[in-house]
Amino acid sequence: MTDAQIRRRTEVRALARLALEEIGGAATGIGSIHRAISDRVFAGIRLGVGSHTIPAKLLHDEISGAVYALVADTARLSGSLAGRFLDLPSSENAAPSQTRRGAQAIAAIQGLIGDVLESEGSPLAEPLAIRVNGVALAPDAPTLADAFPRAGGRIVVFLHGLVETEDAWSLGRRPTYGERLGTDLGYTALQIRYNSGRHISDNGRSLSELLDAVTENWPVEVESIALVGHSMGGLVARSACRIAFLDDRPWVRRVRHVVSLGSPHLGAPLEQAVHYASAGLAALPETRAISGLLRRRSAGIRDLNQGSLVDEDWRDRDPDTLRAAACSEVPLLDGVTYCFVSATITRSPRHPLGRLLGDGMVLVPSASGRNRTRMIGFRDEDGMHLAPANHFTMLNHESVYEKLLEWLGTPEAR
Repeated sequence: MTDAQIRRRTEVRALARLALEEIGGAATGIGSIHRAISDRVFAGIRLGVGSHTIPAKLLHDEISGAVYALVADTARLSGSLAGRFLDLPSSENAAPSQTRRGAQAIAAIQGLIGDVLESEGSPLAEPLAIRVNGVALAPDAPTLADAFPRAGGRIVVFLHGLVETEDAWSLGRRPTYGERLGTDLGYTALQIRYNSGRHISDNGRSLSELLDAVTENWPVEVESIALVGHSMGGLVARSACRIAFLDDRPWVRRVRHVVSLGSPHLGAPLEQAVHYASAGLAALPETRAISGLLRRRSAGIRDLNQGSLVDEDWRDRDPDTLRAAACSEVPLLDGVTYCFVSATITRSPRHPLGRLLGDGMVLVPSASGRNRTRMIGFRDEDGMHLAPANHFTMLNHESVYEKLLEWLGTPEAR
């Protein structure tokens, strides 16, 4: 059996087991909601008719508890058995992670619980890596030379966002920014895929280590590096630069541009709303299971609360504390041009709906790195506003590409 076949079978089995374990977990959660509601109902009835309701309640609890436990246990057992049945020889050698649809499914799972998958050693917790046609590449000299036979000295690194893969850049099945920059400016594009459920600082550290290896083993001397990140990818890029600067990594001295497209540098309102909602729902027994479900969200999602880039923002802290601790401000690198793109679903960013919703995921102040209390340090002249557009429009849009040409085509600052 080939390595590809082994990987395929391992991933398929892990996906099957995870799917049915989640069904079992959902049944347990629904059961706890049912029990809490019934407790409140029977308590109300008891006030009216006295202790005569106790036998009925005991019988109800016994039966309903047994039913939900049976559903949960059966689902988990079925997950294990399904994994074994699916772990059969197949003529299809490609692992799910190496196909477009399979990779997207895994990316969605990673975004939600990728930190847990990593702690459990799941094969679905893929390490950060360069991907070519869906396949992860080792950053050694022979592999890089074979994968990039026309490698140039100017590298542009693309980092997708939460629950995305490198395939997101080909929105609408159009040529990607990386492909076009190769033709127009001679850049060699590296498409990175990472587990977006990990802490942003963990992915930043992994990216720093990868780019150190790439710089050392690249077929030709690396002249310059540009980092382009969509959404969370822009935060990972900034985190990697900070970690590399503190560790004095050689690759960071070659960075000339860092571009963020719709990145929540000051936090994402959806995560902030979920953070408070999970605390509120935990107050009532009827909704406590829902709160538990929300609190299962990954470390990566939690980092979007304020745009946390470093370990100090989360280490030794309770992630469910209602009032989050102050986010560490990470300085920009000297001599590097930081560019950003913000967007609104309305034609004018001043429209009340545009102010309220931004691009649907990130507000303009967060994407541009400045509000009334925080300022990242981006210059107005290095920014662009896209409208009307949503959060994903920026992945492949002609106006954004024209800006990339302008920014990355400028003479290097160093």
